[in-house]
Amino acid sequence: MTASHPSLRKLGASDLKVFPLALGGNVFGWTADEEASFAVLDAYTAAGGNFVDTADSYSAWIEGHKGGESETIIGKWLKARGNRSDVVVATKVSQHPEYQGLTAANIKAAADASLRRLDTDYIDLYYTHFDQPEVPVEEIIGALDELVKAGKVRQIAASNITPERLRASLDFSAREGLARYVAVQPHYNLVSRDTYEGPLQDLVAREGLAGIPYFALASGFLTGKYRPGTTVDSARAGSAAKHLGTERGQKVLLALDEIAAAHEAPVATVALAWLAAQPTIAAPIASARTVDQLPALLGVADLRLTDDELKRLTDASA
Repeated sequence: MTASHPSLRKLGASDLKVFPLALGGNVFGWTADEEASFAVLDAYTAAGGNFVDTADSYSAWIEGHKGGESETIIGKWLKARGNRSDVVVATKVSQHPEYQGLTAANIKAAADASLRRLDTDYIDLYYTHFDQPEVPVEEIIGALDELVKAGKVRQIAASNITPERLRASLDFSAREGLARYVAVQPHYNLVSRDTYEGPLQDLVAREGLAGIPYFALASGFLTGKYRPGTTVDSARAGSAAKHLGTERGQKVLLALDEIAAAHEAPVATVALAWLAAQPTIAAPIASARTVDQLPALLGVADLRLTDDELKRLTDASA
């Protein structure tokens, strides 16, 4: 089934092979109800997609929500479709209101809670969601290694981590022969390059890790639907619109428009293709609340930009 899709990419040194677009689960149970979420998941996997990204805290920011709503919907869908072994499920620990932080005890308790909500006995890729510098890397890696040895987690990864802490974590894993991070999830896109490019990306490249960037479309700005004088009905319109007033944002949109026209492709596909072509990047993460939004995301598997086009976008976003 999905395993034979020609576009699958290996995640670092792990045995996980993933579609070059990770489907973001932050909208499930938030702007997409259960029925809409199932429809999006069905369409994504029907197109060859196999990589779903969520977190235990999604969507605790909504009044009346407790966190874990997204995991619960994904768990119900996996059970209904009977396709657990075909889907690489990634989730995260540290931000759930009831399971805050990265102490060993919390990591283990949060993982068990995620497993219950996902209605599965293993998590394919388990991230530390936000690093907690006050917790020693030895404690974090030790707890994650126990989850791997227990068969509850296949591979481990880190999101929102500094190069220094990542280096210390990798060194400790190597020294003690413990589970090792195989991927990093940074905030990275055409209008936000500073947190990843430089020391963090260099370290990821040197250590053979995979980069899986979130906010790949800058909360929707890089879909091209946000323009001067337009209003967009979206829960994330405020985050996206802030790029409109910047010179960088306008230059990037202009370059995206022209390259998209040349390829007869959606602007979002071009923005994702630039990201997917960057060193170390295995699969950008983007979410869709409706099936109609999916084709522009899935197109990243097939669109190859020329070196000139990549350079043009890189220069426009400098």
